Amino acid sequence: MAITAALVKELRESTGVGMMDAKKALVENDGDMEAAVDWLRTKGLAKAAKKSGRIAAEGLVAVAVDGGKGVAVEVNSETDFVAKNADFQDMVGGIATAALSVSDVEALKAAALAGSTVEAVLTDKIATIGENMSLRRMASIEGDSVVTYVHNAATNGMGKIGVLVAMTGGDEAFGKQVAMHIAAASPASLGEADLDPAVVEKERSILTEQARESGKPENIIENMIKGRMKKFLSEVTLLGQAFVINPDLTVEAAAKEVGATITGFIRMEVGEGIEKKEEDFAAEVAAAVAGS
Repeated sequence: MAITAALVKELRESTGVGMMDAKKALVENDGDMEAAVDWLRTKGLAKAAKKSGRIAAEGLVAVAVDGGKGVAVEVNSETDFVAKNADFQDMVGGIATAALSVSDVEALKAAALAGSTVEAVLTDKIATIGENMSLRRMASIEGDSVVTYVHNAATNGMGKIGVLVAMTGGDEAFGKQVAMHIAAASPASLGEADLDPAVVEKERSILTEQARESGKPENIIENMIKGRMKKFLSEVTLLGQAFVINPDLTVEAAAKEVGATITGFIRMEVGEGIEKKEEDFAAEVAAAVAGS
């Protein structure tokens, strides 16, 4: 029987396995859908698919650098315990290295890893470790030099927060200090020009309303808004923030002192933006008793 793209798509959607696994299952079973599902189950792949509905908000961020290019990847798991697993860490490190050769997550999933693909290795790890996992995102940056820092490191090059700093001039020691600052201060952008205009406009609108409530004359209100916007920008932009190593200087001024220009950065934290399910243990036990 011919194995069509529609058949592969149907099997993928019903089991959650990767495209290549779905195709292989159909080929091995002459296109028989039920037999293909059973085949996947015997391989532990369908078991992995059943875990896909569970929230994976823990895991690791890994960073890697090759010359003037740096990448950060986030691979999630359901529990922090798995993030401490050596096999999981080895896989995440391999994924980060593979990311140096691609430009986005979809390409990374198809990239070669351990004689297979990243997606297939991840699916296999789900089956063997027994938790849902996901390759959530990657980001890359380029510069004359790229320096990395990992906060709460689980092992070399990976932990809860990964930072990359691209710059010209300066040295690695200064770059590391800036990376540590970014991990702690979590700036929204490099400078004012890089900030989302919608964010700036929203803040300006809020500050304008606050100033008008003071009842002061219009010219005073305008000056109040300018001053408050300047303060806002100094708090959310990397170059405008007070440098944690020397708060008397902004990060931009500190960079100038050592002959460096910071051209970009990436800050990636495990689980940021994922809505974690709040578990009610008592309710869970009650439901289990009621269903028994």
